[in-house]
Amino acid sequence: MQEEWTVLLVTYDQLEAEILKDVLESGDIPVELRSAKVSPYPVNVGRMGEVKVLVREMDREAAEEALRRFREEPPEPQSGMES
Repeated sequence: MQEEWTVLLVTYDQLEAEILKDVLESGDIPVELRSAKVSPYPVNVGRMGEVKVLVREMDREAAEEALRRFREEPPEPQSGMES
């Protein structure tokens, strides 16, 4: 049985896509990143710069919830940064 993948979101920032992938995979949600970007050239021209974050259709709701929680959580304070 073939899994159906759906676009969760589109970004033009490869680093953002990688961070979101890590967040989702830490919650056991498989993720694929697809891009038409030509890697030796750091140029984002129109749709060539798009990075699509895909999840399985059956994981879409859980992925949306995980991203919502990630975006709402305040960053954890770093220890050792005291004056």
